[in-house]
Amino acid sequence: MSIDPRHYDVIVSPVITEKATAASDYNKVVFNVRKDATKPQIKSAVEKLFDVKVASVNTLVRKGKTKRFKGNLGHQSDVKKAIVTLVEGQSIDITTGL
Repeated sequence: MSIDPRHYDVIVSPVITEKATAASDYNKVVFNVRKDATKPQIKSAVEKLFDVKVASVNTLVRKGKTKRFKGNLGHQSDVKKAIVTLVEGQSIDITTGL
C-alpha cells in the first residue's frame, strides 16, 4: 500500500488536550487539519496513514482570538479541527508519532 505524500499535507498535527484525550474513550481522535481540507480528504488521509477504518468525520473552525502580549496586540490564526470517529475496535496511539 503506497501512501500519497498529499496525505501528510492534510493532517497538520494531533490535538493532545484533556478534552481530546477524554474523547478517545468514545473511539474519537482529534486532529488539526488544513483550512481547505474536506471531510473525504481527511477520512482518506487518516485511513491511509494510520491503517484504520473511519466511521465519520466532523469538522469545526476555531476562530482566531485577539491576544495581548507584553502590551502589544496580536491575533491568533483560525484553526480547523477534525474529530474523527473510528469504527468499533479500531484505535490510534497518538503519542507514538507518525
